[in-house]
Amino acid sequence: MAAQAAREPAAGDLACDVLVVGSGAGGLSTAITARKHGLDVIVIEKEPFFGGTTAYSGGVLWIPGNPHAARAGIRDTREAARTYLRNEAGNAFDEEAIDAFLDQGPRMVEFFERETAVKFVLSGYPDYHPDVEGGAKAGRSVTAAPFDARELGREIARLRPPLETITFIGMMFNSSNEDLKHFFKATRSLTSAAYVARRLASHVKDLAIHRRGVKVTSGNALAARLAKTAFDLGIPIRTGTAAETLSVTDGTVTGAVVRDAQGRRRITAQRAVVLACGGFPHDAARVAQAYPHVARGGEHLSPTPAGNTGDGIRLAEAAGGRFEVRFPNAAAWMPVSRVPLARGRTGVFPHLVDRYKPGVVAVNRHGRRFTNEANSYHDTGAAMIRDGEGGGETAAWLICDHATIRKYGLGYAKPAPVPVGLYTRSGYLRTGRTLAALARAAGIDPAGLEATVAAFNVGAERGEDPAFGRGTTAFNRFLGDPDHGPNPNVAPIRRGPYYALKLVMGDLGTFDGLRTDTVGRVLGSDARAIPGLYAVGNDRASIMGGNYPGAGITLGPIMTFGYITGRHLAGAAA
Repeated sequence: MAAQAAREPAAGDLACDVLVVGSGAGGLSTAITARKHGLDVIVIEKEPFFGGTTAYSGGVLWIPGNPHAARAGIRDTREAARTYLRNEAGNAFDEEAIDAFLDQGPRMVEFFERETAVKFVLSGYPDYHPDVEGGAKAGRSVTAAPFDARELGREIARLRPPLETITFIGMMFNSSNEDLKHFFKATRSLTSAAYVARRLASHVKDLAIHRRGVKVTSGNALAARLAKTAFDLGIPIRTGTAAETLSVTDGTVTGAVVRDAQGRRRITAQRAVVLACGGFPHDAARVAQAYPHVARGGEHLSPTPAGNTGDGIRLAEAAGGRFEVRFPNAAAWMPVSRVPLARGRTGVFPHLVDRYKPGVVAVNRHGRRFTNEANSYHDTGAAMIRDGEGGGETAAWLICDHATIRKYGLGYAKPAPVPVGLYTRSGYLRTGRTLAALARAAGIDPAGLEATVAAFNVGAERGEDPAFGRGTTAFNRFLGDPDHGPNPNVAPIRRGPYYALKLVMGDLGTFDGLRTDTVGRVLGSDARAIPGLYAVGNDRASIMGGNYPGAGITLGPIMTFGYITGRHLAGAAA
């Protein structure tokens, strides 16, 4: 994509102060902040839906010092958070950007809750490495409050639906896990059964009227709240509109040539073009360059929107912007499984919860465990990649017995009373009456699997995991089963039939991105800012240096730097 020289707007062309390319949290937070400070903003989105990756996400923001934690009486300090980030980011620690994030993050939360339809609730998540110096056991993560999407009016039809594989007939679960707790207990508790019945009845009614669930949670709620604010402020979100080239006049980016259903048109931007296109998780060439397991010929399935094909990075490069693969982890790794769906379709299931449950272990093709399964998805994914460095497949298999799968489910396979046979017949799960039979069905070494389970069970009978220390951190325990003791993450694998589910590598979005300064100006190869060109969201390189310190370390900085960039564009003081 080459940058083009600007010309005068013609009939059908548009003009604004700021053109934002992309409608996820990065783009919309920038657009809203700029508009609130008096600028005229247009948002374009090439997909038919707005919301970007945010609409698929957990809707969690990592914001140390956030006002919700302060009101809850949780004691934390800026110094502790800074120490934690220095330990986590290592050599990639960017002092100026980290200080801006820590200073402006709480102000961003206050601004959006005071000035917009965006609301948050305090999350119970510990940091992912709470025992590292500066880590916290609670208080740094907030989650978008649930939202009634009917408030969008007719625009509800353009809100990106949640990821199909993590809903139940399109119904979303509350981010606090209260919904999941009731669904897990529906066959064992009258209270939970009644709760589930009410939720299902309400959801079926919504499907009949709106053809989708309207009680949205998590990232879908955040995307809806941001979009509601944008519409209330008169910011158009032009879906089905792709940026093809940037317009450049005398070295300054002055707009873009875009294509929509009516053809090409030019949008002139008096102040800036802001790239917020979601990074490059579906740019096959760049993924092969940046992801080591793909470079080795391995499989990668990203559950991010298919439209995240690196458009923003290519546009910036054509204007002189600088992108490089430099972090130890180019993306936020997520173990996923391939799901057979109706009408011959396939989906991707991100494994966010099941790995933490007692009675589940992960093994490689040799039948050996290789990590603490109750570590974060990013840490587990990094361990999978390392395990495949010897030339083997970058994959893992979750293993459990019949009692465990009926109690908790496994991946896309639901717990009782949903029949497990649905998933074995479709090929999603492999099963065997014995561990050796299961191993043969799944392509795992039988002797290795039998030896691993036997060794694991010795400690598991006491609630211990001597090999990997599963259940020894606050984060491990947070997503375990609180009703299972003495360790909420550990139980033996006892009686068949047994089940195996293959995991491959996926991601929640990319970490490597365009080089920018703290306020988001895209930097060229000479490290100078390109006039009129900014990047936010996953188009901008992560301040976390390829690491994943806690729940919401993507959306927290994304919205904070969107707020910083929006204010900078309007000339507001830091």
